[in-house]
Amino acid sequence: MTSSAELREIFLTFFANKGHEIVPSSPLVPGNDPTLLFTNAGMVQFKELFQGIETRSYSRATSSQRCVRAGGKHNDLENVGYTARHHTFFEMLGNFSFGDYFKHDAIKYAWEFLTEEIGLPADKLWVTVFNEDQEAEDIWLKEMKVDPARFSRIGAKDNFWQMGDTGPCGPCSEIFYDHGEEVAGGPPGTPEEDGDRYIEIWNLVFMQYDRSVDGTMTPLPKPSVDTGLGLERLAAILQGVHNNYDIDLFKTLISKASSLTGVTDLENKSLRVIADHIRSCAFMIVDGVLPSNEGRGYVLRRIIRRASRHGHQLGCDEPFFYQLVDTLSDLMGDAYPELVKANDHVAKVLLKEEQRFAETLEHGMKILQEAIQSMQGKVIDGDTVFKLYDTYGFPFDLTADVAREQNIEVDLEGFEKAMSEQKNRARASSQFAVSGDSLQLEDIKETAFQGYEDTVYKANISGILIDGTSVDEIKVGDEGVIILDNTPFYGESGGQVGDTGELTTDDAFFEVSDTQKQKGVFLHVGQLKSGSLKLGSSVNAQIDEQRRQAIKLNHSATHLMHEELRVILGDHVQQKGSLVDPEKLRFDFSHFQPLSGDEIRQIEDRVNAQIRLNRATSAEVMSIEDAKQTGAMMLFGEKYGETVRVLSIGSESVELCGGIHVDRAGDIGLFKIVMETGVASGVRRIEAVTGELALDRFYQDEQQLDALSKIVKSSREAVLQKVESLQQNQRKLEKELEQLKAKLASQAGGDLASEAVEINGIKVLAAKIDGADVKTLRDTVDQLKNKLGQAAIVLASTQGEKITMIAGVTKQETSRIRAGDLVNVVAQQCGGKGGGRPDMAQAGGNQPDNLPAALKSVAEWVENHLS
Repeated sequence: MTSSAELREIFLTFFANKGHEIVPSSPLVPGNDPTLLFTNAGMVQFKELFQGIETRSYSRATSSQRCVRAGGKHNDLENVGYTARHHTFFEMLGNFSFGDYFKHDAIKYAWEFLTEEIGLPADKLWVTVFNEDQEAEDIWLKEMKVDPARFSRIGAKDNFWQMGDTGPCGPCSEIFYDHGEEVAGGPPGTPEEDGDRYIEIWNLVFMQYDRSVDGTMTPLPKPSVDTGLGLERLAAILQGVHNNYDIDLFKTLISKASSLTGVTDLENKSLRVIADHIRSCAFMIVDGVLPSNEGRGYVLRRIIRRASRHGHQLGCDEPFFYQLVDTLSDLMGDAYPELVKANDHVAKVLLKEEQRFAETLEHGMKILQEAIQSMQGKVIDGDTVFKLYDTYGFPFDLTADVAREQNIEVDLEGFEKAMSEQKNRARASSQFAVSGDSLQLEDIKETAFQGYEDTVYKANISGILIDGTSVDEIKVGDEGVIILDNTPFYGESGGQVGDTGELTTDDAFFEVSDTQKQKGVFLHVGQLKSGSLKLGSSVNAQIDEQRRQAIKLNHSATHLMHEELRVILGDHVQQKGSLVDPEKLRFDFSHFQPLSGDEIRQIEDRVNAQIRLNRATSAEVMSIEDAKQTGAMMLFGEKYGETVRVLSIGSESVELCGGIHVDRAGDIGLFKIVMETGVASGVRRIEAVTGELALDRFYQDEQQLDALSKIVKSSREAVLQKVESLQQNQRKLEKELEQLKAKLASQAGGDLASEAVEINGIKVLAAKIDGADVKTLRDTVDQLKNKLGQAAIVLASTQGEKITMIAGVTKQETSRIRAGDLVNVVAQQCGGKGGGRPDMAQAGGNQPDNLPAALKSVAEWVENHLS
């Protein structure tokens, strides 16, 4: 039997022997296509090669690309586990030609690999071509000698590929495997083609034309080839099974899931779901995705929670999913060593997410089952589905999964309406001082930046904008934007804020309050304080050097800290956002838990050690490929040009950066972290200060420690012990106070019992207790219920304008009176409302003047209610 790992190696070796470069799989997060949620095909990493935007040292390539289809347009999630071939994660084998060979060799290689290299019988294969592609048809029938009885011509819907509405496009040729007459289904292009008998295994795309806006197709000067073959599907064929979940890779994962859940039926669909999901989840985390409530992170969260719910259904009450990571590493680590390297990190992220979801899973499932049992018809309403999503973290497809198992449907339209309403409520508009959309920059040349060497520069005005519109002159008092042909001002980018300063002539002064950058044009935002400036005028451009220096300290410290975060926390740390201004640095990064005090101290110590080494800072512009060779740190998923600027601080910190930095690390002086917090699921934030501001922070801490020592009357050395002692005493006093309140409540209960009136066999009491909190009221109600027997009680207390009310009804009487109804008799007269269990309810109010009359009305309400 050919294993999945062996098949992957056979494929890559076959094409390497045909002169193809073996290219490693790109990450699941596409670095060159912001429109794609995840890499979903082998050609994604070569898209710019096909478009002619990029060049590489090879013209033919082969790869085994990891792909995810679980979000956006390509979403197989709901079918995973229920069909033989749907997966959230799969591997796409492929061979590619970038203006090298074309149809003849592509078809020849594919047929040779299938029929000779791995020995598939030609009479088990079926070939299709685009119905207008006579060239491909002739190659298949005349040269490859494919049986015409196993050949189809298909229309553009299935056999013509295009990258978009315009651009490269061309016909496809597909190869199918025939699983035999015992499996239902017909050949491609027939009404029965949706059956499982004929399964597509390889798609050959011939990029032959360039489609223009008007639909005209012009032959490309260098046509290319993009092919894709599903590893799992081909492995199933070679291993003699019809279902992908029966191949070696899945059998091992299913067996491990079986041992973790205690389920012995290896055909169980939940085991298949779990085995599939561990692959997509693990590799998403390897590639920098962390669970969150938006974008890729939410897709990851949905898949983890779907797996957790299936484990829960199999009887797993404890986290289990994370324990599959070791097995997956054993299976796929040779092909993807990055998985082995990140093994522990992946397991930690999965465990934390499982634990988080476990807190709401049980309650959410209870709510869902109650909704199913009480619903009218066969559809769960959208409001319930949204409540499960919003309150209990149930993704829509998880609820749909449960519904599917019980042969009912969910109201997708109602859910989307509720979701839309929430987004509308939460949406806040963002205001920017300068919007690139509103500026007329079409005729203005890019600004040459001189700020790496100069803080003052003689420049000419190439553009003036007021309210986004180009003008020839700016006058005193006008606010606007000045554009120069050259500038020492840094335009905000890469997290570093823009410079401030001044533009001057002999008789004009323009105060620059901010510098932005749009499409290479630097926008000096500010106000003309004196004189006038005209298009073409020569000005003296001078930045605020003191402010720039403070920014430089913080920016260089950010680089040092980024490196130390990866050293201390792990290589999974990736920048998620940053802000560098004169006062502080703020850095958001991927990490799955809060930093400990010890970790924060280590980061500070290591950064300050680098500062003391006083290594020189250097910047070098080089090609992106050369930058990769240096090991320079790059932002995950960021799109870089052909040339980049590599910033090094000594040999430890090497990063792509266009910002302004200190000359030597020692210039930073001192580094101090002032805050560490979470900003989103899986994203932490550090704020820090440098130089004199860091020193000021130490002085502030010293002053606070001195003040605290005086307050608690202790020496500085013993202040911690003194505070701990005071806390212990406080807890002791609070406990004694609670005991005293309980005693008073018991006494109050005894005093109030005599005020109860009997109505139709129930003792009714409504009273106010001064100075009582919620717990005291509740305890008193319990005391009175025990003392009175069959009783209905409302007690209230006031604090300023706030009213707190507790109602209690003895359990044997809840069929006649509900505590929630009882408490609302009072609450509604006092501007409030409440609710709770049939035997105990709570309410609030804000009209204390109405309370006496409201309490007095309780007896009358009970009498009317029972009559």
